[in-house]
Amino acid sequence: MFKLRSLTAVVTCLALVVGSVSALADPGNGKGQGNGNGNSQGGQGHGNQGNKGKGSSRGDWDSGPSIDRGTVLGVLGGYRDYWRPGPALPPGIQKNLARGKPLPPGIAKKLDGRLLGRLPHYDGYEWQQAGTDLILVAIASGIIYEVLNGALD
Repeated sequence: MFKLRSLTAVVTCLALVVGSVSALADPGNGKGQGNGNGNSQGGQGHGNQGNKGKGSSRGDWDSGPSIDRGTVLGVLGGYRDYWRPGPALPPGIQKNLARGKPLPPGIAKKLDGRLLGRLPHYDGYEWQQAGTDLILVAIASGIIYEVLNGALD
């Protein structure tokens, strides 16, 4: 009986050690110190340019939608009656509106349905307004996929 309990305790300890090591090895969301493939876009939304072939931590961006800034800005210019520029965001919050970061709570506003019907639709993502910026956010995770700075000026 004592040997069975000892064996169970040893197996449980090993499982906990192995599980914690693997959890530490994968920080999630591509935020590891890894091979230096961090986001160098400085919050500027430029589609998928510069992300191809940069390693597995960039795979989420490569498989996501390809945003055509010209088309989106053309729609916004053609339907100015459907949106109003918001107040400028404080610099600290503006800095947090970057690709790959979570959307800070309470900043973004929903867009007019008429405008949403004209903008390109990407399954699993939605367009929102934050100040004068148009952002594309992953619905499930709340992670910012694209930021079009000053699009709603």
